[in-house]
Amino acid sequence: MRYVLGLDGGGTKTECVLLGEDGRIIVESRGGPANPNRVGFAGAAAAVRDAAAAAMRTAGVSADQVRALCAGLAGAANPDSAQKMKRLLEEEFPGIAIRICTDLDLTLKAVGEGAAIVLIAGTGSGAVGRDAHGQMARVGGYGYLLGDEGSAHHVGQRAMNAALRHFERTGLDTPLGKRILAETGEPSWAELQARVNAAPDDVFPRLFPVVVQAEASGDAAARRLLEECAAALGELVKDLVERLQLQTQRFLLARTGGMIGRSRYLDERLNEHLRKVAPFGQFAELTMHPAEAAARMAVELAVRA
Repeated sequence: MRYVLGLDGGGTKTECVLLGEDGRIIVESRGGPANPNRVGFAGAAAAVRDAAAAAMRTAGVSADQVRALCAGLAGAANPDSAQKMKRLLEEEFPGIAIRICTDLDLTLKAVGEGAAIVLIAGTGSGAVGRDAHGQMARVGGYGYLLGDEGSAHHVGQRAMNAALRHFERTGLDTPLGKRILAETGEPSWAELQARVNAAPDDVFPRLFPVVVQAEASGDAAARRLLEECAAALGELVKDLVERLQLQTQRFLLARTGGMIGRSRYLDERLNEHLRKVAPFGQFAELTMHPAEAAARMAVELAVRA
């Protein structure tokens, strides 16, 4: 029996699906983050390799039984970046047909056919859409240096900035500031700043749950941060609605990513913003996991190879 591999790699983890030639999911596995903008190209390639190796090892499948691999990676939107990742993976998986796309591409395939927009809200943020004629467009997804508005990274960054500025003005910590220091285990803002300067991705996204917990406890500052987050994510969808001219056409509207379902307040506010900017959008769920969508794309690649 022959197999294909599909991988969904983001800023926090990589998920892998090993699919049989009969279309049956054989096994699923996980690896580390695979966004080359965050962990470097070598790190991203290693995460893909490790997740794929774990799946093959669990299933007892050898590399020569795998026909194709499709990896949808956050941070691979730039053609040069995608080509570099493909070369690295061709070295890791010689003789296997390989396709590199973005995690946004995977979600669009996973939502089904027809006009659709998928909003991703996780470590990073972005949205991808398709009109009824198959024309595609995307916004965001370029990493925190160029955007990621409304992402977990962005929320954590704004939370720490607000708490730190308050401490600088008053010499006192806000309730949210105290939560941040307790969660990170740092004794002072000086130590936490040094940690952020060394590895911002190890700090900011992990502060999102702290903000969620604070809001649930009635913290007004945390609530404002989540409101700003919902508005920023809504703007991504608004841009796509206008670009794809979906203002008066029905289309599927899906939300996915690690931030969705974590905060009742954020979910409610986000839905309100989405109804406002996309009045003809019909809320929908992904029909399959993005890693499975990648595996289905790998099947198509294997057929053409």
